[in-house]
Amino acid sequence: MQEETEKDSKTELPTEKKIGDALEKGNVPFSREVTNASSLAALVIVGYLYVPTITVELSSVLKGIFANVDNWPLDSPVDAGNLSNLLGARILVNLAPVILPLMLFGFVSALAQNTPRLVGNRIKPKLEKVSIGKGLKRLLGPQGLREFGKTVFKFSAAGFIATIIIMSQTEFVISMIMVDTAEIPVVINDLFLQILTGLTMLMFLLGAADFILVRREWFNNLKMSHQEVKDERKQTEGDPMIKLRTRSVAQDRARRRMISDVAGATLVVANPTHFAVAMRYDPKIDKVPFVLAKGQDRIALKIREVAENNEISITEDPPLARALYKAVQVDMEIPIDFYLPIARIIRALSESEIATRK
Repeated sequence: MQEETEKDSKTELPTEKKIGDALEKGNVPFSREVTNASSLAALVIVGYLYVPTITVELSSVLKGIFANVDNWPLDSPVDAGNLSNLLGARILVNLAPVILPLMLFGFVSALAQNTPRLVGNRIKPKLEKVSIGKGLKRLLGPQGLREFGKTVFKFSAAGFIATIIIMSQTEFVISMIMVDTAEIPVVINDLFLQILTGLTMLMFLLGAADFILVRREWFNNLKMSHQEVKDERKQTEGDPMIKLRTRSVAQDRARRRMISDVAGATLVVANPTHFAVAMRYDPKIDKVPFVLAKGQDRIALKIREVAENNEISITEDPPLARALYKAVQVDMEIPIDFYLPIARIIRALSESEIATRK
């Protein structure tokens, strides 16, 4: 009941991180029916292209060996072993073209479903793998029952297809009584290939359906609850409250540094209370005026306070102060549009300073 409740609560689509973690742990969607269908296809291809040839070659090899059986010494176990090795080697050489396509098709079908990856956790010995109770639970669970149902279906379908094909060839099979016995293997091979071809077509349909179902079930099992999505977001992006607090601390430190830089300013352009922009212009190091700080309302008042404490000239020009605040960036030179009005202010300050000295 609890498992059903948890499953019902998982309504959110799995995130990319959840899918990636599942793949890294070896939890991948895999359909055995696709591999089985590929192996049967390999058998059909080999049966049509190579079996007639291999039958002739094996017959020739065996005839050559057994025709001269009198010449083979069989007086000791060593002699029997030599004969066995010879027969095994000849048979293996002829069967290699049959075995290799089966391995190749199986490997390709597995590779087409998922990218191969080595996961140590999957091959690590686990006691639960040998637990009788958990083994019975897997066998009698939904997945075990589904596999049992597929097995019953496959055997039933194979029997049905074989029966249909054999019944359709009944007259031909009966007529083989009058045929030379040397041709019987060829007829049996043809019937076998017909049955195998029909079964392969059925297995491809079953494999396609199973492939879709397996991937859908795998995806549904990875679905997350709303709380899991929130928890994952916190893990990957950090707690929003902590991030907000960290951002606030960083902004506060930046403001303090900016306010402290006002002490090195040459002039401040301000709206009486709402805006203030502090700039530095030292012909020895600055080509154009350089923005040290800017602020609005409370910060603007603080900039004015620091400027007054350091006897820095404050020019009140509301339109210019408002335009500067919107256009300039701290720690950058002023835009070209403000060269002329700022130059007038600097010139006026210089003339005023000269007049004061006189």
